[in-house]
Amino acid sequence: MSDSPKDSSHPGAARIRGLEQVDRLSVLLPHGTEVTTRVERLTSGGRRIPQGVVGRVVRAKDGGLDIQIVGVGEVWFARDELVPRRPGQVQFAQRREAAWNALGPCVVLETRVGSHAWGLANAQSDVDVRGVFALPLSWNFGLVEAPHDLVSADGSTTYWEARKTVEQALRADPNTLETLFVPGARALDELGEWFLAEREAFVSQSIFGSFGRYAMSQLDKLTRSQRLAEHRDLLLEWLCEDPTPDLDEVARRLADISPRGAPTPEDALLAAKTYVKQLYRSLSDQGLLAANDFAALTAYARGGGQRPPSARELRPKNAYNLLRLIATATGWLRHGEPVFEATGALKARLLDIKAGQVPLEDVLRDAEAMAPELEAARQESRLPEQPDYARADRLLRRVGDEVARRWVTKVAGPWGHDAPEAPRMEWRDSE
Repeated sequence: MSDSPKDSSHPGAARIRGLEQVDRLSVLLPHGTEVTTRVERLTSGGRRIPQGVVGRVVRAKDGGLDIQIVGVGEVWFARDELVPRRPGQVQFAQRREAAWNALGPCVVLETRVGSHAWGLANAQSDVDVRGVFALPLSWNFGLVEAPHDLVSADGSTTYWEARKTVEQALRADPNTLETLFVPGARALDELGEWFLAEREAFVSQSIFGSFGRYAMSQLDKLTRSQRLAEHRDLLLEWLCEDPTPDLDEVARRLADISPRGAPTPEDALLAAKTYVKQLYRSLSDQGLLAANDFAALTAYARGGGQRPPSARELRPKNAYNLLRLIATATGWLRHGEPVFEATGALKARLLDIKAGQVPLEDVLRDAEAMAPELEAARQESRLPEQPDYARADRLLRRVGDEVARRWVTKVAGPWGHDAPEAPRMEWRDSE
């Protein structure tokens, strides 16, 4: 439920009823929310964190939240020891929680996805759920835009609105097709049964690009990221030297060891300086630097703050899933039916990758070895070149007609007699 921000300084400003009474200490804090601490804290190492420090929510834990603080790292706080930094974040969290509570009964289909659906789960694996919900008719009217997603407080469960589901599926979005096709998909209402009955409308050779090419491009990015991380470790070591090298000296050293060719030495130096800027921008975005500049990077390197994992420790957790996407796309294109659960040698290899037992370079070689088979499967595929747009349109119209029928006849249930009240926008003169 989003509404465009208004200037409340002039008469006629729009306000959502009751929003000004929201208790900032009671609102759930989604991951990534910027917060301000209300109490002083000592870290396990004895470092003092004063009241009023700004941090970012990393995860919910033990009834509270782990907060990333610049130059310190992750520190646990109880919920009532934190407030959102910006009023807009309070509004977002409030709207998300209200939508989740109001529209939960309107879910028509849900699926357990992720490693549990792929046969790759272990004792530490999260349980991820996705699904589809249909809006009651009255939620499509008025000035307050209806939600297109419902997301649980911990982020493990996501439901997409029916129209958004159809649009994503027509693009062959891997997450959406998986939600509709994994064997455990179950309908919670007749509307969900219609989605399962018509899901073949979304299948086409577009899977080649959305699954296969996407996975190949992401694996290539992971490899480049690892190389950059290796340079990061060296650069941070250099900045601890006495005297501390300046930006020009650091760039010169990087240019000397970079595996990337450059037309001229000047181009190599420019590329190295660009990398340094990318590095301190990335660390600043993670909340690890006090400012987005080289001086802050130097202070960070010499200050003993929390470090990101060493490049030698990096095991991109999604690498095994990207290989799985290639395998799934190849099988679907070739045989016309999807198989999501990994078995045999593929499963063993994916589990080794997930456990961090396979260097990223070997994962990339695996992907490159799978690429010709993926291309051959596309050329031989009997899947249609395009999804069945007309069939998808009929499905969406049928769902809309049924939702309207239940609303008008006030049948029992969340789309009729028991429909949650749609959010309303209250207009009034500012005081």
